[in-house]
Amino acid sequence: MSSSTTASFVTFIYPFVIGGHKDELPAGNYEVFAEDDVLEGSSFTASRRIATHLLVLGRNGDPELLKVDHRDLETALMQDQLSSINQKNSEAALSPSKDQK
Repeated sequence: MSSSTTASFVTFIYPFVIGGHKDELPAGNYEVFAEDDVLEGSSFTASRRIATHLLVLGRNGDPELLKVDHRDLETALMQDQLSSINQKNSEAALSPSKDQK
């Protein structure tokens, strides 16, 4: 069994709180590191997520890795996207159309 680490970026439009942590994090781009165990069989290859970390700025301004559950990260991203959609819908409902000006 071996392991692999992948890096990706996520963007939050609004400040957010992620499960297991009480501090609100600011909106912005975050680098995510996912570590997976790679299981290789004779006829298949599978992987199992063993850790997910979010690169954040600590209280002193230094970067630190925040261990998160990947499901909590997915939930926070979905909530952020829903907030964005709701905000756009609210703005559209309040904006007069060009014909009514």
